[in-house]
Parts: sequence; structure tokens; C-alpha cells
Amino acid sequence: MISVKGKLNFSPEDRTKKHRNQSSWKRIAMINTSCDIDKYYAWFLKTRFNLELNKNLRGSHITIISDRMDRDIFDQGSRVFHGKEIEFFYDPKDINSSGKHWWISVKCPDAENIRESFGLKRNPYFGFHLTIGHANEKNEYHSEYIVNQIKRFGI
Repeated sequence: MISVKGKLNFSPEDRTKKHRNQSSWKRIAMINTSCDIDKYYAWFLKTRFNLELNKNLRGSHITIISDRMDRDIFDQGSRVFHGKEIEFFYDPKDINSSGKHWWISVKCPDAENIRESFGLKRNPYFGFHLTIGHANEKNEYHSEYIVNQIKRFGI
């Protein structure tokens, strides 16, 4: 397992249409890294499989809260935790894909504790992960093909 540190960021800037549309009810908190882990692993996919992924709009990060919750509780907690350094762990062999999206699963006990302190389940629905990137409509078929070959041959 590799250890990385990042800073907690509550209520990040809206960068997507989806985020803007959901901003009235959805609360967001993430760990921002000061490194380019996502680009690093995307480079490996490009080099090994000629798979070009779209980059993250928010850079290298792990979303720890993306939930409907009470604004007052969220604001109170964000005053306590915003800007704090937090450590997470990942196994570089644990790269996953749905065929379109690529990510690395992340372990973060501190994030679990923070979610619990907000009255949320310790683990989010999609689990903690660091998004590497996603295939666009031009290379989605190639991305799915690569995933199938990885599974088929145990690469």
C-alpha cells in the first residue's frame, strides 16, 4: 500500500453542469492531492494500451462526501475539518474500470470517521476511489475492449 496525503476541501467550486444542478441539495467534500497521481496512472494506460482518457476536471482527488444532508451540520463540520491534512492509502495494482471510467480504490480510515461524524455511513455508495479518467465516445469501445482483455488474460 502506498500512503499519500492531501487536504480536505469542503464545498469545492462547481466545475460541472451536474454539480451546478445538484448544488442546492448535495453536499461535497474531497481530499485534494498536490500531485498528479491520476495523470501518472493514465500515462501507464496510454503507454501500455494506447488508451487516452479524459482528465479529471478537479485534478487528483478523492470524494469523501457527495450526499444529501443537512446544510447546518455540513457547515459546522466543514469549519472543523476544512483544510486539514488527511492520509489515504492505495494499492497500485488495484486499478479498476467499468469500461468507461477508470479508478484506483482507496482506503481512508480518517475519511470514514469524518463521514460518521456527519451522521453518514462510514463508506459511500461507490466507495473511496481516485479517478484516473474516463473514455469519451470516440474511445469507449477501445476502453471496454482493454478491460475485457485484462480480465481474460489476467494482465
